[in-house]
Amino acid sequence: MNAPLRPLSASSVPVSLFVNAKPVAAQVSPRTHLADFVRDELNLTGTHLGCEHGVCGACTVLVDGEPARSCLSFAATCSGANVTTIEGFDDDEVMKDLRAAFNREHALQCGFCTPGMLVTARDLVLRLPDADERRIRVGLAGNLCRCTGYAGIVRAIQSVIEMRRRGGVVAETRQRVLGPVGAHVSSSDFALSSKSMRPEAPTAGVAATQNVTADFTPNHTFEHRFHVAHSADAVYALLGRVEDVAACLPGAFIDSTPSPERVVGGIKIKLGPIAAAFRGVAHLSRDEANRAGRIMGSGADGRSGAQGEIRYQVLPAGDEADVVLNVGYTIKGPLAQFGRPGLVRDLAGRLTADFARNIDARLSGAPVTSSREAEGINPLRLILDSLLSRLPGWLGGKTS
Repeated sequence: MNAPLRPLSASSVPVSLFVNAKPVAAQVSPRTHLADFVRDELNLTGTHLGCEHGVCGACTVLVDGEPARSCLSFAATCSGANVTTIEGFDDDEVMKDLRAAFNREHALQCGFCTPGMLVTARDLVLRLPDADERRIRVGLAGNLCRCTGYAGIVRAIQSVIEMRRRGGVVAETRQRVLGPVGAHVSSSDFALSSKSMRPEAPTAGVAATQNVTADFTPNHTFEHRFHVAHSADAVYALLGRVEDVAACLPGAFIDSTPSPERVVGGIKIKLGPIAAAFRGVAHLSRDEANRAGRIMGSGADGRSGAQGEIRYQVLPAGDEADVVLNVGYTIKGPLAQFGRPGLVRDLAGRLTADFARNIDARLSGAPVTSSREAEGINPLRLILDSLLSRLPGWLGGKTS
């Protein structure tokens, strides 16, 4: 007879969050998934478990207002978040319309996929500007149904979108930033929730950034330094002109500048076959007395998001200047698997080198080059350069 399985660890961690607008506090194993937590601990069994690999979408819930796979999310990492399961939509007007439409269009049979399908459908109703069948089917690609053939589901979602748009309810176009566990929420909502969870962090001599999470704690940080053969005053003045900064930084683009302290735009990054265009908002602040500044912002590319800050200081080096950059960032979503700290530092080092050359060219009146914006970074060259840079250290450490 086989012996019963023993738990790998008896340790537990505290988790405190809101589930369906009710505060919940518990001790959970670090490996407990959110789906198991709401089902086993809270008896909210409307959240179904199917593949448990994040493929079928049956376990979809809202985390900070965005659909999330609860079978892949650890409950402990959701501390401080607002979670809404299918049971939490009883008074939601959009969900009432969807439930009626699903019934009317025969959009369910066995019903196993339906809770997750409804959560995703609600997000599509809120976001899509019109009832375009192709965009609805793309939006449903992460929710699998083995019974209906999807035709009734698509018709149901189309009917609700058409009804709401005819009634004057427009699609959501608000700018979103990263929430406490990586979901996207409105900046005002997150500012309120994060302020209640953590004290505001000091800004080290630079004025606090408004309308961005000033208490942002990055997952990864690193420092870069570079030299520019121009005076510290000239370099600092250029860093205060956002158009010049965007022109010098490969891949950066500006959509608008609502104010000198706020920029709407993004950056395009390409790493071999992986390409991303993070669009968002950045807030700028300057400390003239110390030739220092802070750029803080967030952006998203499809299902991935990033939030970060750059603190810079321009130091005199004789008649020239040294620039010190302290970078902190957090990447969430599918692209996070390509955001390993070592790879990001190597990539940032090469972008910083291009940035420094372009600043020098800009101040010298020479053309600014941005070839990597078009061709991206060659991953093989990136790996080879990284290995070559470490080779002297490895050889120096060898003994005969």
